[in-house]
Amino acid sequence: MKTFTLPGTTLEASNIILGLMRISKLSDEEVRELVGSARDAGINYLDHADVYGDEPHGCERRFGDAVRLSPSERESWIIQSKVGIREGSFDFSKEHILASVDESLEALRTDHLDVLLLHRPDTLVEPEEVAAAFETLHAAGKVRNFGVSNHTPGQVELLKRFVRQPLVINQVQLSITHAPLIASGIAANMAGLDQSIVRDNGILDYSRLHDITLQAWSPFQKAFFDGVFLGDRESYPELNDVIDELAAAYDVPPAAIAVAWITRHPAQMQVVLGTTNPGRVRDSAAGSDISLTRQEWYRLFTAAGYILP
Repeated sequence: MKTFTLPGTTLEASNIILGLMRISKLSDEEVRELVGSARDAGINYLDHADVYGDEPHGCERRFGDAVRLSPSERESWIIQSKVGIREGSFDFSKEHILASVDESLEALRTDHLDVLLLHRPDTLVEPEEVAAAFETLHAAGKVRNFGVSNHTPGQVELLKRFVRQPLVINQVQLSITHAPLIASGIAANMAGLDQSIVRDNGILDYSRLHDITLQAWSPFQKAFFDGVFLGDRESYPELNDVIDELAAAYDVPPAAIAVAWITRHPAQMQVVLGTTNPGRVRDSAAGSDISLTRQEWYRLFTAAGYILP
């Protein structure tokens, strides 16, 4: 498993993350088996959010109750959570951030988060309130590092005018078939071509320039929760042919190639796995160390339907 020091932090992080948004219905033993499979694969990073589960903090509580980390076990994991989504609204108020983090800590049975992310942009954000909340959490030792999720460069810059702590993460949707943040730059300034439309205000280049690590969620999704592309030969026959060919060449499962396509990028991104299947965790984690050649990376890119001008 490839690890690296997250820029702006002292955290030595795996480039694969276990996402725990779907564990609310799992038994204690199933949660422990899932987390154990990640640990055995070399993953040391866990991703939560206050909104995951059938009720607020549901998946965090399911994890905390099932795993019950000892102090030494807790220090072996990087635990990240997210805040800001409420039923029917987004909320980055100081009051909500502080209350939700306290509830996350209680649910997870831990005294601190290694990373806290603002989940989806709150257009009513008052960045001074975010800054005050982060200052309080950091000073109390409840949160050690901060970041965002699904934010544009401009939204990050607005926060940075007031927030003193570095914003070190931006978690965004990315897969071979859902890659506008990469594809638009490859086909820049081509009139009439949908691929050239910039939909994110340049998240990729901005993040590389400012030492913000991108975390890719839904790494196997065709688009926005439209199902997975792996094995979908009706929509992506050529892509699956190339994936299978490379999987055979590297002697890994197809999921590992889909992961390797993301981790190969020099932006040094992390991949967030959302599966609850321990076997799929192991299959996907096998892509951590694969370094695709430029030719292989671009073959996958064009097989997914993108063009090289």
